[in-house]
Amino acid sequence: MSVVIGVHRSNPSLYHLSRLGYAEEELAALGETVTWHPYTDGVRTGAHLADGTIDFGGTGSTPPVTAQAAGHDIVYTAVSAPRPDHGALLVPEDSPARTVADLKGGTVHLAVGSWQTHLVAKALDDAGLSYATDITAVRADRGSEEQLRTGAITAWVAQGAELAAARRAGGLRTLIRTGEVITDRSVFFTRRDLAEQRPEIVEALTRALRRSDDWAAAHPREAAEIAAADQGGTVDDWETALRALPWTIEEVTEEFVAEQQRAADIFHRTGFIDRAISVADALPRKAGSR
Repeated sequence: MSVVIGVHRSNPSLYHLSRLGYAEEELAALGETVTWHPYTDGVRTGAHLADGTIDFGGTGSTPPVTAQAAGHDIVYTAVSAPRPDHGALLVPEDSPARTVADLKGGTVHLAVGSWQTHLVAKALDDAGLSYATDITAVRADRGSEEQLRTGAITAWVAQGAELAAARRAGGLRTLIRTGEVITDRSVFFTRRDLAEQRPEIVEALTRALRRSDDWAAAHPREAAEIAAADQGGTVDDWETALRALPWTIEEVTEEFVAEQQRAADIFHRTGFIDRAISVADALPRKAGSR
């Protein structure tokens, strides 16, 4: 079979894996081939798995939760180490906002449906506020930074090279560092049929991800040059962003499941997902439990 791997710019591990050939090498040893399916919106990963567009994907923490809530039978396969400096919630330097509670009534630009929703929803929940009713969450775009600088919006969640560039330009202040609120792991998942019927493929892809991450950790400048040439921005800003990542792939643990469950409970309570879910349902079933 040809294993179709989804790749989008927001998942750095899969992004670089798609350019290094490690997945092809690992699956060739099993007599399988690889097809890469590029797409732009990581939020669509669960739907792409469900309809057979892809067999394996990776995102931040929120999309697998919304995939479960949509009824997609996904299985977590691996996660990254925490990424405490991957992103930040920014406000203008002269903003009166000093705590998350000061965002009440404001407009926040973020990548709605991504890990950024998890960040903002949990920060507000910790402050006794609601993502659904106490702020206006708007999907970020190329104009978000300028709108923040002119005072048109209250706050903006930035990540990666975009965050590095904004900080370099000055005039903005970090209200929340991601690691102060959530672990912000990169998360990898697949369909249950592949996870349970072909576990050797999942194991091979996890090995490939580890090899890719090892390469990126050892060659941050080269990784930055690849990203800048394809996605824009400066090589220096990309190198700053990529050096902030852990480049470590870990097993799915009870601690991670608990993190995801807390997120899912907040999402349900605020209406971001319309039904309660059990994150543990997205783990491989034990033999004999089917």
